[in-house]
Amino acid sequence: MLPQGAEPVVRAFVERADIAALALFMWAAATTGLLVWTMRELAAANRRFDAFVRELTRFNERAGRRRALPRDEARDDD
Repeated sequence: MLPQGAEPVVRAFVERADIAALALFMWAAATTGLLVWTMRELAAANRRFDAFVRELTRFNERAGRRRALPRDEARDDD
């Protein structure tokens, strides 16, 4: 149930009857794990979105569609 190598740490806390510190350690470890997982998922979502935008650009180029000019540049041409 505990990660490998965590048993000596838990045993040290329990032997000293410092359950509050053990609870804080477990909370910090779980929160760190969730943060790492969230950052991995965010990076994966960013890669998927980037691939989608690249494919959309490739589709528009193949379809012969031009990129729309930003409004400021369009006004300068008038």
